[in-house]
Amino acid sequence: MRIILRQDIYNLGKMGEIVSVKDGYARNYLIPRSFAYFATDSAVKRLEVEKKQRAKKLEHEKVIAEKLANQISDVQVSIAMKVGEEGKLYGSVTPAMIAQELSLLGHDIDRRVIIIEDAIKTLGVFDAKVKLHPEVIATIKVWVISEED
Repeated sequence: MRIILRQDIYNLGKMGEIVSVKDGYARNYLIPRSFAYFATDSAVKRLEVEKKQRAKKLEHEKVIAEKLANQISDVQVSIAMKVGEEGKLYGSVTPAMIAQELSLLGHDIDRRVIIIEDAIKTLGVFDAKVKLHPEVIATIKVWVISEED
């Protein structure tokens, strides 16, 4: 039996794929749980239209993400932290801190898309990546400076 998957299913396929499974698996498990629906001619045509619309939407989102990446790639963020002996910070710089500084500069970026490779626990200049789209990643400079009392 041919079915269309409504969501990703491990060892079977991804959302929107047309797959062949045994009748009992489809009728008793996948379709009652709304994991899939029958691949009729009209459903296949509707799926093709949805795929085209989804592709256009993803391409549009990618263009917007690339524009934003070009804007923020030149941005440098300074974060003042309390420093102990030998230049070690009390705590570490978090993506939320970087997102807050970016919002002060006029760029509203969610903290969950900011990636810090290694924990920032010393003074200096570091790179942070901003994943704006699955295919678009921007890099910003983060300056960690000593907080003056």
